[in-house]
Amino acid sequence: MQNFEYCNTVNIVFGQGQIKKLSKLIPTGAKIMLAYGGGSIFKNGVYDQVRLALQGFNLIEFGGIEPNPKYETLMKAVDIVKNEKPDFILAVGGGSVLDGVKFIAAAALWEAGDPWNFLTNRKLTVTKAISLGSVLTLPATGSEMNGNSVVTRLSTQEKLAFNANAVLPLFSILDPTVVFSLPEKQVANGVADAFVHVIEQYLTYPVNSPIQDRFAESILLTLIEEGPKVLANRTDYDAAANFMWAATMALNGLIGTGVPQDWATHMIGHELTAFHNIDHARTLAIVLPGIMKVKQESKREKLLQFGQRVWAITSGTEKERIDSTINKTVAFFESFGIPTKLSAYGIGADFIPVVCNRFTDRGIKGIGERGDLTVDQIAEVLTLQL
Repeated sequence: MQNFEYCNTVNIVFGQGQIKKLSKLIPTGAKIMLAYGGGSIFKNGVYDQVRLALQGFNLIEFGGIEPNPKYETLMKAVDIVKNEKPDFILAVGGGSVLDGVKFIAAAALWEAGDPWNFLTNRKLTVTKAISLGSVLTLPATGSEMNGNSVVTRLSTQEKLAFNANAVLPLFSILDPTVVFSLPEKQVANGVADAFVHVIEQYLTYPVNSPIQDRFAESILLTLIEEGPKVLANRTDYDAAANFMWAATMALNGLIGTGVPQDWATHMIGHELTAFHNIDHARTLAIVLPGIMKVKQESKREKLLQFGQRVWAITSGTEKERIDSTINKTVAFFESFGIPTKLSAYGIGADFIPVVCNRFTDRGIKGIGERGDLTVDQIAEVLTLQL
């Protein structure tokens, strides 16, 4: 196992009816910016619950944070924050709203030029941000319990990420009943997103880390078991709760401690979103099978372990077992309506050089857990997924 430091300070408040605790979680007397997305919180009653819980607080609101939050939109919120000077920002929504709020909280206090710089320049670090918390309405990204944020800039067609402890939420409220009103597509995306988050930290190479491996496998198995239950019956509280907690555990840093991590699927997938606005989770389902095929030799041991422990594949040659593991993974995504081929989204071979040029232009020669997935191999991954 590799050396690591792990500290997660997010207070998780889990269960039905927990939104009413908001007033005790936010510092007394704080001026709050309430930030949300396109309006689903008005339909499912979450907005009313939040406003009721925050009676007596000084509130300003900012709505319209998009899926794959846009830099251009978020900078409007930054201007409001600089003028209104709230002490706290409350994100009410899914991972995109949370990611957007993290950027707003950091950008409002950023003094070194354009805040976009801390996404493009890995040498820059966010060290201060306005305090924030969240009421989660869509299990998927795990953003409610980590310091990650991903932002899209329309003007340059880029989707980039940053990570900072400064934007860890002080708390996140997770009420599984919010799942009851989610459309099928959002639940399917959430399951796929969480699944690939685990894979990025698990499907690499062995470093004798049985705790992390078995935690990761338990999350994958839970998503495989509970995801279909939620899709079949949105009001199954236990299934919704297990799905929600699995998505949080998938990316709160715990299973990634002391182990190599990949993230090539995400880096390539972000380009599909940046250029074609494909849902994030669906880009992951497109790219992952290609990664598994192209890197099957360097991932051989973990692929075989994944196949045996998660998909119960125990017979056949090693090559046959690896092929079956990849096929099972593809079938899982497609079983709840997520295509895994570029052609399903109207994307052809002419797009592949565009993606490759992005990596070349940024001076990136290799990605993945070993840094050896080259630009040529990225082209191979996407070609396999046409």
